[in-house]
Amino acid sequence: MNKASALTLRTGPFSLTFHLLPLLSLAGLSMTLVAVAMTALLTGSEAVPFDTLLSYFHLGSLDDSAAQQADLLILDAFRAPRICLAMLCGAMLGCAGAVMQSLTRNGLADPSILGVREGAALAIVSVILMRSELALIWRPLLGMAGGLAAGLSVKLLAKQSTSLRLVMIGICLSWLLSAVMFILLSSSSTQDLQTVMLWLAGDLQSATWSSVQLASLILLSCALILILCCPSANIEALGDALATSLGVRRSLIASLRFCAAVLLVATSVSVAGGMAFVGLIAPHLARLLANNSERSLLLGSGVIGALLVLSADTLARAAFSPLTLPTGIILSVLGAPSLIFLLWMRRDQF
Repeated sequence: MNKASALTLRTGPFSLTFHLLPLLSLAGLSMTLVAVAMTALLTGSEAVPFDTLLSYFHLGSLDDSAAQQADLLILDAFRAPRICLAMLCGAMLGCAGAVMQSLTRNGLADPSILGVREGAALAIVSVILMRSELALIWRPLLGMAGGLAAGLSVKLLAKQSTSLRLVMIGICLSWLLSAVMFILLSSSSTQDLQTVMLWLAGDLQSATWSSVQLASLILLSCALILILCCPSANIEALGDALATSLGVRRSLIASLRFCAAVLLVATSVSVAGGMAFVGLIAPHLARLLANNSERSLLLGSGVIGALLVLSADTLARAAFSPLTLPTGIILSVLGAPSLIFLLWMRRDQF
């Protein structure tokens, strides 16, 4: 990319370069995300008037009518936290997918193949079936612990081996954890089974502001770590020998990126269940818009992931009203043909 298309900010010995094309693409995606979020706030089984939405953001006048108060309650208690959580989960999965594909140098790598999703799901399913009296706040915390344990187990078993071995060990662990989880499900009651299967499909109906706060904290923390690792990741993409000769601490950077990606996936699964295809598709779509910079790819994947999950959740709520489908089902229906199309478009690269 030529210098005319780049903007460099300098402060003393520090400088930060922005490439204009990826920056404009990211801005356009962000505006699209905001537009979809506003549409999602207005639509659903109960339509909300636009003036009520303005009042909710304190941009319009409030009145004491029962209709507006009911609409404000729908927005604040149900629709707004669900929409925020959908965007956060999509961003977490998109960023994690970009990191996993970069670490394994495999465009078909997905965060779920490392056992993280199954580890988090097994921990939460165990809580639902065996300790249902525990407060809801414990579920995401235990889910994150289970996902981290699974991801770190894969990392320790693979050690310094090739990325192919890492993926294969992750797949084997995923199968094992899934088998254990279905053994638990086969011995559960019908009511518990229905609750668990709905959650496993990827559901945002139980979104609360507490889960939004937890997801926001994890996303911001992990995103900061990943962005700080981007310069080293760019150098490492040029080759292991060159990265080592330039003083890049490859093991440390790879471990930080891996742990951050695992935590992002575990958190998403813990608060919203399984969301298929997002971590796989979002990085490929981001590569169509961004340059080869790890930072551009990471940010683009996060915004596209948020847009994918939010769009799927809006369709799940509005397209089949008054019936609400799990968001994960809509993602699977839309994601499978999209992935096939992407693979066909980039068939020479796989």
